[in-house]
Amino acid sequence: MEKKKHIAFWIIFPIIMILISGLMLFYIDISNGPLVCLILEIVLLVIFIVGRILFLNAKILKRLILWGLFILCYFGIILISHPSVGLKSADYFNSPSATVEVNTDYGRIKGVVTKDSSVRAFAGIPYAKAPVGDLRWKEPQDIEPWTDVKDCTSFKPRSYQPAANEAVSSLVDIYAQGRWVPNYGNKMIEEMSEDSLYLNIWRPNNNSENLPVLVYIHGGSLTTGSSAFDDYNGEEMAKTGVIMVTVAYRLGVFGYFAHQELINESANNTTGNYGLLDQIKALEWVNKNIKWFGGDKNNITIAGESAGSSSVSAICTSPLAKGLFKRAIGESSSLVAKRAPHTYRTMDSALKTGDNIMKEFKANSINDLRKVSASDLVKTKYTNDCITLDGYALTKDPYQVYLEKNNNEEALLNGYNVKEADAFVVPKYLFSPTNKDNIRERLKEIFDDGTIDQIMNIYKDEIERDAFSALNEIISVWWFMYPHESWSRMALRNGEDVYRYQFTKTNGYYGTYHSGELIYAYGNVAKSRFGYRYNDSDIKLSNDMLKYWSNFVKTGNPNEAGLKNWSLWNDVNHEIIEFGDNVGMIKDKYLALYEIFDKFLNV
Repeated sequence: MEKKKHIAFWIIFPIIMILISGLMLFYIDISNGPLVCLILEIVLLVIFIVGRILFLNAKILKRLILWGLFILCYFGIILISHPSVGLKSADYFNSPSATVEVNTDYGRIKGVVTKDSSVRAFAGIPYAKAPVGDLRWKEPQDIEPWTDVKDCTSFKPRSYQPAANEAVSSLVDIYAQGRWVPNYGNKMIEEMSEDSLYLNIWRPNNNSENLPVLVYIHGGSLTTGSSAFDDYNGEEMAKTGVIMVTVAYRLGVFGYFAHQELINESANNTTGNYGLLDQIKALEWVNKNIKWFGGDKNNITIAGESAGSSSVSAICTSPLAKGLFKRAIGESSSLVAKRAPHTYRTMDSALKTGDNIMKEFKANSINDLRKVSASDLVKTKYTNDCITLDGYALTKDPYQVYLEKNNNEEALLNGYNVKEADAFVVPKYLFSPTNKDNIRERLKEIFDDGTIDQIMNIYKDEIERDAFSALNEIISVWWFMYPHESWSRMALRNGEDVYRYQFTKTNGYYGTYHSGELIYAYGNVAKSRFGYRYNDSDIKLSNDMLKYWSNFVKTGNPNEAGLKNWSLWNDVNHEIIEFGDNVGMIKDKYLALYEIFDKFLNV
């Protein structure tokens, strides 16, 4: 009996403790819990080990009570293991060295000067009235002037959106990194609010005037995201002599909900595009006020990634945005295809979704639905992740606008990453991996049999070798590469200079997945909190991409001495620039698929 006790104590007990403690350490990290959780676990573990030694010969009831208390305490740690919530400083990479004031058409604001005194940053500048109460689902309204100096030294809350599960997000990061790297430095998450129509501005800390301006629209499927994300922080862009502006806008059910009653109460007979109208309102604000920051309203470029790029392509075709900007940068999404594969819908589709939401919340009128709290409304089971053909912000399909040569931009820089669709396709088929026997059925969700035969003929060797990767590539081309091909063709046809890229740089993180290029293009690789994900070659590429982007904003031409030449794109040689371990012009590898998709859509 005594021997069994010793076996239990010296062998079984340590194994159980190691397993439980290991799982807790893992959970505290992936849930982004505060450092105090880690300290509490260590203290609890020490107390329990001491107690276990003291109770070694105690009656079983006392030992069970000890185990019970131990488990209860662990559950307590789990309950408090979540990130803190707050607002980020305008200079969150460093402590600001000073504050600075500037006028606007509506009143005076105060921002910060970065620690190295190179950049002035202004965060949380209001560009429209808070869309709350009776203004929920109304076109954005002009803000009222103020008399005091408005504090713009911290970012405002991000737009209301479904709360992300930090543990799931961390598991996705682990998948992307291919490893688990513990990091117990708790990362604060931003507050959320319906009162979110603010923009942020970075400019050089000097007296330069008539500076070029870049207005950036964030992605996130029109349902999530923030204007204050590290990857496109505007500090490095400002150091190149460009004023960078990032814009927050209404998302999801708050930004893209549609209903006939809203059409009836709108002076513009519109609904379903409140987020898009916010973006255009922000552009109007920039046109009126960028002079106060030393910017040239006649040299504005709009840019966006993912849903932000879809929004850019929509703004390029909106009559409301004509004359508000000069050039466009689109990263990893476009609506300018004969049939946009995502992020776009008809008014009938939008109204049907709106009717379902009304029923879901048992609302008999829009006023009833306006009384529903944001925290409840955001939980709707119906997704609002599409820009709507509403007859006001968009009067025609974006593709048709380009056909009629009525688009707004004068030059276009656009492109994509080579593994765009993996982040969307992999979760969908997580428990039923794609193989050569089921790939045809999966392609049938989009294409007809004749088109599938042509696709599978091109990919027959890849499907035999790795059907999983073959499907991901085909869907990537359909969802991302082909719409950019279409956008480029239409812009070229209308006499624009077009520059195309493909991002192929692998690293210790997102690499060539969707959004992987962002941290490079806006110059923030060297400032990443996760230095282990990148090396010197990543920093070099980031510095170069920042120069290309900045040059395009300044002049419409991304090139400069010392950089590899980025040739204009045309539909004869189909050359695009590759951003990877090597930088240089290459031939687009997806031409055969483009031809098949053209036939499928009768282009």
